[in-house]
Amino acid sequence: MNTRNEYIKFIIVGVVNTAHYYGWYVLFYSLIGWPYLVSHIAATIISMIGSYFMNVYFTYSEKPSWKSFLLFPLTQLTNIVIQTVCIYLFVDWLHLSPYFAPIATVIISVPITFVVTRRIIRVSKT
Repeated sequence: MNTRNEYIKFIIVGVVNTAHYYGWYVLFYSLIGWPYLVSHIAATIISMIGSYFMNVYFTYSEKPSWKSFLLFPLTQLTNIVIQTVCIYLFVDWLHLSPYFAPIATVIISVPITFVVTRRIIRVSKT
C-alpha cells in the first residue's frame, strides 16, 4: 500500500478515534460522575488502545505485536509535544489568534505523528 493511502486512512482513524475518546469521556464524566481529569485519563487510555488496533489493522495492514503495542504511546507523546510547541510559537512568536493556532498546528503535527506511528507499528518487522 502506498504512503498516500496510509495517510488518508491515518486521518480517518484520527477522526474516528477522537469520537471514540469523546464518547468514553462523556460516559465517565456525565453518566458515571467521575471527575473530569479522571474521565479524560481513562478515555485517553481506552482510545489509545483503540487507536493502536485501528492503525495496525486498517491504516497499515500489519499484525499487532506486544513490542509495537508497548511503544505506541510514544506517538501520543510526540503529538502532544509537537502541538504544544507549535501553539506556543504560533501565538507568542507569530502572533496568530489562539483560536486559529490549534488548527494550524494540526497541519504540522499530523504528518509527523503519522511517520512516528508508522515506524512504531512496523517495529515488529525489524
